[in-house]
Amino acid sequence: MPSSKTAVVTGASSGIGAVYADRLAARGYDLVLVARRGDRLAVLAERLTAKYGVKADPLVADLGNDADVAKVEERLTSDRSIQVLINNAGFARLRPLAESSLEDSLSQIAVNITALTRLAQAALTGFRARKEGVLVNIASVLAVHSLSISSVYSGTKAYVLAFSRGLQEELAGTDIKVQVVLPASTDTEIWTEGVSGVPLSALGAERVMTAENCVDAALAGLDANEPVTWPSVADAALWQTFDTARATLFAATQVGAPAPRYNLTK
Repeated sequence: MPSSKTAVVTGASSGIGAVYADRLAARGYDLVLVARRGDRLAVLAERLTAKYGVKADPLVADLGNDADVAKVEERLTSDRSIQVLINNAGFARLRPLAESSLEDSLSQIAVNITALTRLAQAALTGFRARKEGVLVNIASVLAVHSLSISSVYSGTKAYVLAFSRGLQEELAGTDIKVQVVLPASTDTEIWTEGVSGVPLSALGAERVMTAENCVDAALAGLDANEPVTWPSVADAALWQTFDTARATLFAATQVGAPAPRYNLTK
């Protein structure tokens, strides 16, 4: 019997996306596998169908291309069986802005922000109509920390975190779940193919998580209804402290006068 529930995974041809596809297939989801490399998607789809007996449909799309994003949007809005979107596609160009091309910067924004937002909005249209669904947005620990080589990438991932938190507030009290996942360094092709501009060997083996461990931790967080999941952070209270301080700082902004330290009354 075919499954009556479908998960869409972007960036599915390798790394974190491919592991999500495997784990969701093991949970009985049919799959729509989205990535640029059709040959890899075909091999993955065949393997998952043979292993789990689910339907796996490759959808070749470059999410830096408006027309290709529209293809995925159309699938998300028209397929009523879709219950899950894993918004995983993204990439990094880690170098100082002065040494980066404008094209590299805008490409990161197009995939990490624009495509992610468009697909989330398309998925949520269906989720709201059906009154259920799961949206997982993959951010990064660099959402809360910028390096001299990560200004654009950190900016895009900070957006993913803020965007996801806003959606969680918007959807509170519904049966639509939004999780944001913040991986640290993970062993994926973003490093091994030199896409990021930083080799994996420069990170230190003790600091790099496997894609399998990252996804399994993220899914455990999802099952536990964590709105924000940090796969590599052992002390969960660190996030609570950070988030409480953020809320306290925001509350302190809600006054109509300049801070006294600026001495504007002189």
